Amino acid sequence: MAYQILKLLPFASLAWVLWLYLTPRTPVISQPVTPPQIAAARAASSSAAINPTLEPNRLEIELSRRTVTLYQNNARVRSYPIGVGRQGWETPEGQFRVMQMRRNPVWIHPFTNEAFPPGHPENPLGSYWIGFWRDGEDWIGFHGTPPSDRQTVGQAISHGCIRMYDEDIGELYDQVNLGRQVIVKP
Repeated sequence: MAYQILKLLPFASLAWVLWLYLTPRTPVISQPVTPPQIAAARAASSSAAINPTLEPNRLEIELSRRTVTLYQNNARVRSYPIGVGRQGWETPEGQFRVMQMRRNPVWIHPFTNEAFPPGHPENPLGSYWIGFWRDGEDWIGFHGTPPSDRQTVGQAISHGCIRMYDEDIGELYDQVNLGRQVIVKP
């Protein structure tokens, strides 16, 4: 893995690549929801749900299949291919709620806290963000993937987030809302 990153990023030192690969962090979004929205979403979420109650309108992520499926009135509307968290930065499993939605999100680098505006070459979020997990500092959610990184959809390569093709998350974004149930299965 380190060799592959060095091959892609020849300017990177082996120590930097190993530190980047082994440090468990997730991306942070700079535009947090208000405290009442966070409190409401947390009250409705349970990341430890073993047998979640399925709501008629929900998103189901199957990590092993690398798919997310949109359900409306218990009917499967569409499934989309996704990328998931890599080893050491796994996407959390359980029952969650959509807590944050942003068009053209700003990305805050998890190590340097540097802000990258929408469209910046180092902003990995694409055009949309749908946040469903937060530990008080870091976020995990669905996000688009810039055209230069399209090959990462379908792989376990993210910092825990769900990577989608930009056109797919644009379609999904228009069909979900704050509070939507998100089920993450192995």
